[in-house]
Amino acid sequence: MFEERHFEDYALGETRQTLGRTITEADVVLHAGQTGDFYPHHMDAEWCRTQPFGQRIAHGTLIFAVAVGMTAGAVNPLAFSYGYDRLRFVRPVFLGDTIRVRVAIAETRDHKRPEQGMVVERLEVTNQRAETVLVCDHLLLVQRRAPAATEGA
Repeated sequence: MFEERHFEDYALGETRQTLGRTITEADVVLHAGQTGDFYPHHMDAEWCRTQPFGQRIAHGTLIFAVAVGMTAGAVNPLAFSYGYDRLRFVRPVFLGDTIRVRVAIAETRDHKRPEQGMVVERLEVTNQRAETVLVCDHLLLVQRRAPAATEGA
């Protein structure tokens, strides 16, 4: 689905919410194979029973990747991802947990390219108990309707 939005179309505080997605054994095993991260925290159920959480936890990078994918339902051909800032793994996600993502427009600002502006989307990932498990800022460069005025012009 395409949703063409210019920089000026984004409003501070605007939000959207994804549906849920349950993190499975297959997700964890596939992610371990793709990344080479076979730490026992993710892969060794017996060892994990002796640790404070008492069970395996999903990779933080897995939760980040899944959450980003969950928010990518609408493609804006006037925007592209500039990266992510302030990524934090707040709580563990266990196999069988269901995550949801809330996205809020946290900031809009000028960019050095006058034909674009920066939109900051705050992502908050929660589990089925509404506990925050991950937060980050997604930076988008978005085309303006008309270039911003530059100093000295």
